[in-house]
Amino acid sequence: MFVTVKAQVHTDATGAYTELPALLTPAGVLEPLLDYCLYRSHDRSLAWMSKVARSVRMFLEYLQSNPAERGTYRLFQNFAQRLYTGTFDHATGLDPSGLCWAPRSPQDASHIVTHLTDFFDWLGEMRPEAAHVNPRYAGGAFDRQADEAAYQFRRSKAFLGHTWAANASPAETGHRVRGQRLPRVEKGEPPAFPEERFEELLAKGFNAAGRQDYRGMLITLLLHGAGFRESEPFHLYISDVFPDPANPSQAKVLIHHPSHGGAPADWHDERGKPRKGNRAEYLAQQFGLPPRTKVMDRRHAGWKGGTHDAPYYKQAYWFLPEYGEWFLQLWLRYLEQVARFERDHPYAFINLSREPVGAVYTLTQYNKAHAAACERIGLEVSKALGTTPHGHRHAYGRRLRNASVDKPLIRRFMHHASEESQRVYTQATTREAISALEAAAQRLRDQHAKTPFTPDQPLPGIEIDD
Repeated sequence: MFVTVKAQVHTDATGAYTELPALLTPAGVLEPLLDYCLYRSHDRSLAWMSKVARSVRMFLEYLQSNPAERGTYRLFQNFAQRLYTGTFDHATGLDPSGLCWAPRSPQDASHIVTHLTDFFDWLGEMRPEAAHVNPRYAGGAFDRQADEAAYQFRRSKAFLGHTWAANASPAETGHRVRGQRLPRVEKGEPPAFPEERFEELLAKGFNAAGRQDYRGMLITLLLHGAGFRESEPFHLYISDVFPDPANPSQAKVLIHHPSHGGAPADWHDERGKPRKGNRAEYLAQQFGLPPRTKVMDRRHAGWKGGTHDAPYYKQAYWFLPEYGEWFLQLWLRYLEQVARFERDHPYAFINLSREPVGAVYTLTQYNKAHAAACERIGLEVSKALGTTPHGHRHAYGRRLRNASVDKPLIRRFMHHASEESQRVYTQATTREAISALEAAAQRLRDQHAKTPFTPDQPLPGIEIDD
């Protein structure tokens, strides 16, 4: 009944438009959600908007299947509970409503409720004072349903959303729905790529039928040797890589912010004079393109943020240093391949054999190439084993910690906003924890200098029958 689609939104008479996810209903596009995404388009990603659209879609689906709940505070309460319990009768395995929802994880359910809480809060604020219905949304049936739900939400405050608190008092929560409590669990082992297999991955994994995939090697070196997130190398321009003046045998790599990063130095105006500006302006003027964070197709690449080294780029901090030397050697070989093709974009990584040749290389293509490289050297591809691209960033963080690099420096090298962010990358593995216990036990034995207990000796004060 509801489908998420890609929409080009024109807000004025100019040629400028914004690509956003939109929810298509039987009556047309859901305008309140489209307005909300436009309102947040300056500070939220397309991935976040898609998650909000999914949450709103689920709420509308529930509303159509449970019309008797409309206008009551139970609507929000029951919807939230069905996220946790699912919609099937456990005895019969049937769902008369037709929703057929399986129970969702508490984390996913909490995210859905948070998205709806923020959306309804914003929609309620947009309504004129003393008006039950926003006249802007009075025409479409589903627009009106969303607006009425926001009005009812504001009256009943049935959700806590992101303010859910397991230890909140009844005075704080009133009749609001609480998030489901979960047992506290020690975080699992960081899924880092196995260090002892990395050189083999480069030399043999990215070698298919005798042809070396320099492009795959370069991206993987940026992840494993410099700790970049897997989407960040896809914003790299050719001009962002050059020999390091302090060490000409090593590559200096500056991955610029996709919009706010400085335009390349070779940008000139129509009179041939150097032109300054950011990368969003450069892409638009020179190539008629938006940044890759702003497109909703295969070219999309995210940018999580964190801390930049200068306005506005992230520098590659190679660890081990030889990784920077390898990168420069492979980069020069890769440029020989790129020089054969014309490009209608400035991005470094391109299609070399697949059509359209010369087009931007995508994150999906790299993930497939990385998986194939792992399988060539006998590695199972699994996030839990660290053999997906993100496992290389975990390996980089763990390598820094094992080398006793100070936490403030690890934060800088990994471009985190705070030292707290690095904990997931630098926490001890189960093997390291057990080794620490064994070492502590040995120290204890050395302190007491007692004869260690063996199974053949009886325990003090305990008789053991034969």
